[in-house]
Amino acid sequence: MNQFPRRHALAAIALAAAAIALPLSAQAQGRPDLVSQGLRDTSKQYVPDQLIVQFRATASESGKAAALAQVSGSIQLDLRLRDKRVDGRGDLQLVKLPAGISVAAAVAALQRRAEVDFVEPNWVYRHQAVSNDTYFTSGQLWGMYGAATTPANTFGTGAATAWANGKTCSAAVFVAVIDEGAMFSHADLSGQFWVNPYDPVDGIDNDGNGYIDDVRGWDFVGDDNTTFDGRSDDHGTHVSGTIAGKGGNGAGVVGMCWSLKLISAKFLGNNGGTTADAVLAVDYVTDLKVLHSLNLVASNNSWGGGGFSQALQDAITRAGQAEILFVASAGNSSQNSDVSPSYPAAYNNANIISVASIDANGALSSFSNFGATTVDLGAPGGNIFSTLPGRAGRSTYGSYSGTSMAAPHVTGAAAMYKSINPGATAAQVKAAILASATPTASLSGKTVTGGRLNVSGF
Repeated sequence: MNQFPRRHALAAIALAAAAIALPLSAQAQGRPDLVSQGLRDTSKQYVPDQLIVQFRATASESGKAAALAQVSGSIQLDLRLRDKRVDGRGDLQLVKLPAGISVAAAVAALQRRAEVDFVEPNWVYRHQAVSNDTYFTSGQLWGMYGAATTPANTFGTGAATAWANGKTCSAAVFVAVIDEGAMFSHADLSGQFWVNPYDPVDGIDNDGNGYIDDVRGWDFVGDDNTTFDGRSDDHGTHVSGTIAGKGGNGAGVVGMCWSLKLISAKFLGNNGGTTADAVLAVDYVTDLKVLHSLNLVASNNSWGGGGFSQALQDAITRAGQAEILFVASAGNSSQNSDVSPSYPAAYNNANIISVASIDANGALSSFSNFGATTVDLGAPGGNIFSTLPGRAGRSTYGSYSGTSMAAPHVTGAAAMYKSINPGATAAQVKAAILASATPTASLSGKTVTGGRLNVSGF
């Protein structure tokens, strides 16, 4: 029975990694109509002197040079997969424009070039937050409760019921946090982050993925291996705590999963993040899974705000082919995403789970986007306590609200289900999450499932 028509056939996620080239050729030429729409929307920000250009595989070097010369552009960065796997496309380049040439004019000019597959702005994204474990026992972690837990909240995820049944996740399961960096030394996160055994700190790219000494992941903003840069990485730290804050240690908060391994792919900085860095981050995570056969079930993506990007959608497609779910916050614009899409959550990829926010009373949060065909389900996102970095490297906690806070509950749910069902495919994990959603009045007609996250029966 097809209960969830939004994302094509869920089984499409299970394509083998060796078949990466197949669906990409069908997406040639991107969506120039949506790019133009995004350029007209003054709420969509982009880097004012940059473009992302996908050249055709058949384009000659002289043809590519002529295309760039038409807009006086120069190549700033190669955005192809770092391990150079063939994906059926030509070069994907970040192009710098000189002063005096507008992004819109350059896009229009390059869209007419035969050498160019697609061209788009380098969109800017923002995170989707609005600003015996003590916070659990004191009644402050309502998102983890259920109708029959102590404390109780009917509209929580039911995680505490799953824990009581021994379902606290497995350290053999991996989740990527594509976001800001995270305070991996936090008292409730210490030991929860992956340490790369394939590339120790020795100044050499031992695993050949293009990143030297990516021992704790990679910072695509600073282009270095420092994945935590201080208190400004509060959003990434908060998200991480909701997914995997330590449970049963008698202190602080607890995440959906008491034990798993988080991988940090930092692409959001003080000024947000760009499409170019998002593509690199998503592909980095995909490469780690493919190169090292990691049991990586999902990435958490609590960010949005840019216009349509074929380059980013292609990267999400590659993640899906590698059996990685892409859990995304639906957005904080109080809009119907069916009408006004919020990317990346609104892409129609089968491996995306788009998450709206509900409050402790079960209402759709006033800030949350919704969509009967583009948003899958709701999860706790209002007044969520989690881990934060404090002054002088201290561990602290705080309450944030946003669809940013809803998405990591679902990412944690994916890791929990995979821990219990190690043979489950990405499609099966997604189907289980959506099938177990509890019907909720505020989400009826507003999400694909009409319900909220409920892991109590996992």
